[in-house]
Amino acid sequence: MRQWADFTVSESDDGAAPVLALSGALRVSSLGDLDARLNALGGDYSRIDLSGVTDIDTTGAWLVLESARKRGLEVSGANEQAERLFGAIGDVEDPAPEPVPTPFVTRTLSELGTLVVGWGNGFLQMLGFLGSLIATFGTLILHPTRFRGKALVHHMQHVGVNALWIVGLMSFLIGIVIAQQGAVQLAQFGAEIYTINLTGRLSMRELGVLMTAIMVAGRSGSAFAAQIGTMKLTEEVDAMRTIGVSPMEALVVPRVLAAMVMMPLLGFYSAVCSIIGGAFISNFALSIPFFTFLRRTQEVVPITDVWIGFIKAPVFALIVALAGCYQGMRVSGNAEEVGTRTTQAVVTAIFTVIVLDAFFAVFFTEIGWK
Repeated sequence: MRQWADFTVSESDDGAAPVLALSGALRVSSLGDLDARLNALGGDYSRIDLSGVTDIDTTGAWLVLESARKRGLEVSGANEQAERLFGAIGDVEDPAPEPVPTPFVTRTLSELGTLVVGWGNGFLQMLGFLGSLIATFGTLILHPTRFRGKALVHHMQHVGVNALWIVGLMSFLIGIVIAQQGAVQLAQFGAEIYTINLTGRLSMRELGVLMTAIMVAGRSGSAFAAQIGTMKLTEEVDAMRTIGVSPMEALVVPRVLAAMVMMPLLGFYSAVCSIIGGAFISNFALSIPFFTFLRRTQEVVPITDVWIGFIKAPVFALIVALAGCYQGMRVSGNAEEVGTRTTQAVVTAIFTVIVLDAFFAVFFTEIGWK
């Protein structure tokens, strides 16, 4: 016959508050409504007595500890089985107090500090990666037979040749926009002819190489990060190290060199396409003949603008390729990390390129290359 769990209230021997005495089998199959009756029980008690308990399981032990916690009572008369269960369950702690809301200013400064520290650590790691790349270049100079020429040609085709159509189309349309909008503004002063100066100098000096760098960052920089990141996930990079092949020599150096070689050519090609776009729209909007526009561009664009574009292009290419390869080598964990690192590579490259372009604009103006 099942022995149901129950309780009684008895007077204490020392005249203190009554004792809450549990009896019967404190098992999940025989507890019944004991928990509800204990919760409904009022009054003050000195302790919980378990000397009348014949059997107990984990559920019964939890009920005893919870009742003792709610009423702030001690448990006495527990047998060896009950003591083992109490030790396994542990004392039930009070729920943690709700956290005090942090003031908005404090929270904002804390998050800003964490962000700045993260940027600083990332910058130092990027410098370390650049140092490793320079050291690898030095090693290849001393041992030229280890240089992977076929990989370089392959990446030059990917970065340069395969990008010609998209860079040309983008630059052509940008040239149309510059010439058209510039002509609208200059027409207010009767100076539409200076649209040629605006389009030519802006394309050669700034927008040609800048827009090319942004396009290469979105197209090739992301591809570098995704390719190397996938190789990290599939442990191909670790396998290369195991067989004695340097990942920097095999993966990073060809990509960086390909970008640095092709970016000046793409930048000049972009500037020419932009000028052609300006000449195309000017032939219709300003009645300036197409070839007259091109000849006038040769006269008004100084050679220094061309050299500025050629100087900036390799620097931008290094930033784009370095960001892509660095983020790819940092991939770990799962496929989601590849997407995250690819996004970071593109954002980092574009942001850094724009910052450097602003620096170059001020620098070349200060040294007299206006």
